Amino acid sequence: MNPMAYPLKREERAVFELRAMYERYGYRPYKMSKFEEYDLYVKNKDFLVSDGVITFTDTDGRLMALKPDVTLSIIKNTREQPGGVRKVHYSENVYRVSGNTRSFKEIMQAGIECIGDIGLYELCEVILLAARSLEAIGGSYALELSHLGVIAALLDGLGLEGEVRREVLRCIGEKNADGVRKLCPDADIDGVLALIAAHGAPAEVVAALRPWCREGAAKAALDELQAVTDILSASGGAGVEIDFSIVNDMRYYNGIVFRGYLDGVPSGVLSGGQYDKLMQRMGRRSRAVGFAVYLDLLERLPDEPRPYDVDAVVLYDEGADVLALTQAVRMLADSGRSVLARRTVPEKLKYRQLLRFRDRGIELLETHD
Repeated sequence: MNPMAYPLKREERAVFELRAMYERYGYRPYKMSKFEEYDLYVKNKDFLVSDGVITFTDTDGRLMALKPDVTLSIIKNTREQPGGVRKVHYSENVYRVSGNTRSFKEIMQAGIECIGDIGLYELCEVILLAARSLEAIGGSYALELSHLGVIAALLDGLGLEGEVRREVLRCIGEKNADGVRKLCPDADIDGVLALIAAHGAPAEVVAALRPWCREGAAKAALDELQAVTDILSASGGAGVEIDFSIVNDMRYYNGIVFRGYLDGVPSGVLSGGQYDKLMQRMGRRSRAVGFAVYLDLLERLPDEPRPYDVDAVVLYDEGADVLALTQAVRMLADSGRSVLARRTVPEKLKYRQLLRFRDRGIELLETHD
């Protein structure tokens, strides 16, 4: 079928491409209700990307909310499978405050969740699919990885707690080395400063951090990050870098977290990571990793040029046999072409072929390749 026959918006094409990709890796489609009980989001409000939640009262008096997040709903409605792994993908609309307009918006979102007995393979598979998702959408991309275990271990080594720890985390997220120096004037913060400076090719970043991650939790976390990036590199995961300024909420996330960017979009279009701590907060023993692609942000990408508005224009006279004309147009459409039947050619219309319907048949007048 001619891909130009049925032009779709970029985000609509992305949904079809991503869905097909995820299913090839064994992820099954997951469909959910447009709303959940508001209590689900109140208990985990800090996990949500947007503060605003649209609420309404159900007929039985329960306070409900239009779904601002997909992950919480999937966890809530997924049964524990000891020793197993449940892999699902989704394309759902969520309702949250848009970063563009600062008003409520229905936002198309696609992604995957992998829940259960998560090991190194599952972790690498999800991150590789994140990279390939960005590649499938098109254009140059970057997938930046961080490891919260490395960050936590270095902060634990400094004995940081409470408000000071939170402020240092904020400085790491902002790459603010001076801020860390002011917060910890008497501490040996060389490891944290190295963390802030470390950015780029995985092998170089791991080597730069190795002197501060030689034992215990810090070594284990850095070893895991190195194992994942080595596998991604050998599996064709181009565009992968390490950047520890990605600091997700450690009350919900742990381990590797990541964010994806497309050239031409100023903010991240993909976000994900391990969220075992969220599972624990919701009373689950399983581990989990996943990501979401924010398809509304694709509107910021420049429009792709289209060589033609329509494949074929069929000209017909006023007294033409309508039944025969209808059948002729349908034959063209069934062959995979987009067709416009008109008495005259619309002004400024770009077409591949110009046809004339006459005497129950069609003749070619001109073609453009």
